[in-house]
Amino acid sequence: MTESPQGPDRGAETKINTDVPQSARIWNYWLGGTDNYEIDRIAGDQYVALYPGIVPIARAGRYFMDRAIRFLATERGVRQFMDCGTGLPTMDNTHEMAQRAAPDAKVVYVDNDPLVLAHARALLTGSGEGRTAYIDCDLHDPKTITAKAAELLDLSQPVGLLLIGVMGHIVDPDEALGVVRGLLEPLASGSYLILHDSTDTNEAFNAAQRAYDETGAIPFRLRSPEFIRGYFDGLEMEEPGLVTSGAWRPEVGVEAEDLPTRCAVARKP
Repeated sequence: MTESPQGPDRGAETKINTDVPQSARIWNYWLGGTDNYEIDRIAGDQYVALYPGIVPIARAGRYFMDRAIRFLATERGVRQFMDCGTGLPTMDNTHEMAQRAAPDAKVVYVDNDPLVLAHARALLTGSGEGRTAYIDCDLHDPKTITAKAAELLDLSQPVGLLLIGVMGHIVDPDEALGVVRGLLEPLASGSYLILHDSTDTNEAFNAAQRAYDETGAIPFRLRSPEFIRGYFDGLEMEEPGLVTSGAWRPEVGVEAEDLPTRCAVARKP
């Protein structure tokens, strides 16, 4: 079952800006999607020319997310997921991952991009048993996000909070830590943080990101592994802890790439 998007319907009111590249559309391009514009493809190709590893990073984030969701659904019994910074629908979306493992899973998507909103209505459909909803809300406003999520999810029961490659958009480091804490605070004991982020440990990657930021697009901050660890303060990390994306419970036959990333799954005690 699919719920109607919550929040203001900005899809019809907000003009999609095609004058500057947009990260959700660029990531859609890197992941093989078609929901992007020429300016996004140009920026994406320029980024790849400076740092080809960005495409493996984009894919590794999706693969980690799939493994983490399956782990929580099958081994920890989680049946509710909130994906903040959804981005554009691609080949395998959060609700498909979750409901493949647990058909009765509920998934709430959160984003504030008008193109994402338009596609959410058409494509983010749930299974017959599960439910899927979309919240039109800004990541800078965790209080409103969780209030709206409570309209679908039972926040007295565990929730898997997904933050996949989005925290760099919160430029101020103190605010970034505060957003994660604000999203976790209303969630029940036994909820989980599933987070994947890119690090500042590769100079070619750093240079490519600086060039992207100079295009006028919304900037993204690469951060140290030590800073990323701070997102998990007060939480109980599942094994193997905070690791590169390919090293988190790799599957047999899949080579783990050593990418400038960190990810973990951690339980709220």
